[in-house]
Amino acid sequence: MIYRGKVRKLIMSDGSEYIGQGFGEDSGNRVCELVFNTSPVGYQEIMSDPSYTDQFVTMAYPLIGNYGINDDDNETVTPTIGGFVVRDYNDQPSNFRSGKTLSETLKELGIPGISGVDTREIVRKIRNAGTGKALITDADTTLEEGLKIIEETVLGNDAVSRVSRPLIERYIAADAKYHIAAIDFGMKENILRSLLKRSCSVTVFPWNVTAEEVMKAKPDGVFLSNGPGDPADVKEAIELVRNLRGKYPILGICLGHQIISLACGAKTYKLKFGHRGGNHPVRNLETGRIEITSQNHSYAVDEASLPGTGLTVTHRNLLDGTVEGVKCEKDRIFCVQYHPESSPGPHDSSYLFDEFLKVIK
Repeated sequence: MIYRGKVRKLIMSDGSEYIGQGFGEDSGNRVCELVFNTSPVGYQEIMSDPSYTDQFVTMAYPLIGNYGINDDDNETVTPTIGGFVVRDYNDQPSNFRSGKTLSETLKELGIPGISGVDTREIVRKIRNAGTGKALITDADTTLEEGLKIIEETVLGNDAVSRVSRPLIERYIAADAKYHIAAIDFGMKENILRSLLKRSCSVTVFPWNVTAEEVMKAKPDGVFLSNGPGDPADVKEAIELVRNLRGKYPILGICLGHQIISLACGAKTYKLKFGHRGGNHPVRNLETGRIEITSQNHSYAVDEASLPGTGLTVTHRNLLDGTVEGVKCEKDRIFCVQYHPESSPGPHDSSYLFDEFLKVIK
């Protein structure tokens, strides 16, 4: 079925134009960073992942919307994704769990989508030239006008503060054996579920919590979540880890991994087009095992900056050789760049939550 929405336009910063049909919010202008994701399923989890704040996600898989949206699979209550760029949007989902269409959901949230464009070409351009800004706009916006809007729009560096919980929240496991302090930089709900089902009560703190506040809660371990943006912008979190280092077992994923590395003295850098998908192979250097992982990030840890930090590399990406995990055994710190909670993606690396609890024991 070909979706017939309002005619809209995608303009890339390199001057490329794509005419398609709008869905979701189909009026006004929106400028975001344009990225791509290779997952064939999981558009609802991608749509609701706070790590996609201020990003247009181009879905490499062509068919999007075919199983609708349900109330159970969101990774956050209020999604902050910039928008969706898709090849074929289906507005008549077939799924007994579906309560709304993707377009209805995006419309309620004020998030634009555009379909009917050549996503294969867009993905190749991002892969070859790297990520950049793009504009979703009305069809009558000229290329000259669109490029001026893109040039004049400055993307914010405060995404973590916008998506983090503003207040402390507590979640009690029925058979609680451990108490985890989780720092929310844009934490996905499946992380919380993964900890609760392992008999962990969780106290979730805002992104800018102090070490004193965390220690006052008397946790058994500290967890640092995923989140959007440049880790170097989250200076309060870097200072937090410096103050907690060696006092508690600490597990970090994605942005949490980068923040731990920066706190220990390493450096990070922006990847050309990032890692986003559910099929990235990672080698566990300690076991030799290869894990197929779920990933969503723009930044990576610079391996050349690790000497002298006390951190050693534990995992490596087999596609480009980048660092996917580090640890400091002495300080009981370990972290990975990928998502062990998946959602969407395989569950090859969910054992990391169990490893965290072993360190706590």
